[in-house]
Amino acid sequence: MTLDLTPDQLLSTTRAVRKRLDLDRPVPRSLIEECVDLATQAPTGRNRQRWHFIVVTDEARRRTVADIFRRALPLAGGHPLTERDVWRMNYHADSTELVFDGLRHLTANIHRVPAFVIPAVEGRTDHAPVAVQAGAWGSILPAVWSFMLAARARGLGTTWTTAQGPLERELAEALGVPYDDIMLAAFIPLAYTLGTDFRPARRIPREHVLHWDRWERRSTGPTA
Repeated sequence: MTLDLTPDQLLSTTRAVRKRLDLDRPVPRSLIEECVDLATQAPTGRNRQRWHFIVVTDEARRRTVADIFRRALPLAGGHPLTERDVWRMNYHADSTELVFDGLRHLTANIHRVPAFVIPAVEGRTDHAPVAVQAGAWGSILPAVWSFMLAARARGLGTTWTTAQGPLERELAEALGVPYDDIMLAAFIPLAYTLGTDFRPARRIPREHVLHWDRWERRSTGPTA
């Protein structure tokens, strides 16, 4: 069974689900396999199809992976939010705290998520030039987004995280992945959703992001 969604509804209501994951309902393997089959229909650079999907459902292994997730998350950090980042996040409402509240909930319950999906791609880009990175990431991101859309259509929720980054080598070892040859691209919790009534998110207007024929400096926002 799939949800009765138009293509536009599917694209606009596939949300990053953190607080509305059903932590008590197993996800059938057959559904995950269907999502992977659809994911691998995505375009890939030079048709190399270097993608892989590592799915973790075994309880003991999920505990191991959840522990790595929790320890990696505080290390992920990344660049601090700029003033303009915060302005965009809070354009319609104070959503910054909602995002972090959802992340705190997910972290506290990560061991209860019934399935983890770790998409991977052959070839490392740690020190590669932008052209090489673009080719590698452009060959895995469309497939993962297709997986997430297919999951949404089946009543499943996902959220893209990169928490595996700081401890990628340890996660690779835990899953038997050859770290020197395979790059773990993301860490995606997967579960049925509590309800399926997701709505389009509030976003900044088109005029803030659309540039026609050439880059146009925006006059709105704190640092436009």
